[in-house]
Amino acid sequence: MADPVEIVDHDPGWPADFAALGRTMRAALGSVAVRIDHIGSTSVPGLAAKPVIDVQIAVRSLEPLAAFKRPLELVGLVHRAGNPELTKRYFREAPGHRRTHVHVREHGSFSQQLPLLFRDYLRAHPAAASEFAEAKRRCADRFRDAREEYVAAKEPYVWDIVRRADAWAQRTGWRPGPSDA
Repeated sequence: MADPVEIVDHDPGWPADFAALGRTMRAALGSVAVRIDHIGSTSVPGLAAKPVIDVQIAVRSLEPLAAFKRPLELVGLVHRAGNPELTKRYFREAPGHRRTHVHVREHGSFSQQLPLLFRDYLRAHPAAASEFAEAKRRCADRFRDAREEYVAAKEPYVWDIVRRADAWAQRTGWRPGPSDA
C-alpha cells in the first residue's frame, strides 16, 4: 500500500495549520460558509492522530454544488465526486500539497453536528482522548497497510465515544461554540 496508516503524537502546530486553511477558505467562500471548523483528531489538543487536517464547512444547502466547489478549487482543493457519503461533499488537497480532508455538510444536520460533538467531548475529557489514541495506535499497528480494515477496527471505539458524548451533551446542554474560522 502506498499510503500506510500512521498515527503520530499530537503536533502543537496543527491548530495554526488549520487557522491558515480556515482563513483562506473563509476568504474564498464568504457567507456561503455558515461555519468553518477544525474537526477530527488533529483538532483535539494532545490527541495522537494521522497527520491530516480535517476541515468541516457548513453550508445552507449542498446544492447547487457550484456555490462552493469553484471557490474551493480556486484555493487548490480537488473535489472528490465519487465520495459515497450522500450527506456531504468531499474535497482533498491537490497533489504535492499538505494532506487535507474537507467535508462540506448542511448546517444543522446530524452529520454536521456529530463531528463537533465528538471533538468537543474529547477536548473536555482528556482521559477519553487518551483512550482513543491508544485504540487508534493498536488498530494502526495491526492494519498499517490496510486502511479500510483500520477504519473498521477503530469503529467500535468511535461509537463508544459517540455514546458517551451524547450522554454528556444531554447532561450539559452542549451546543457548538462559534465557528473556528
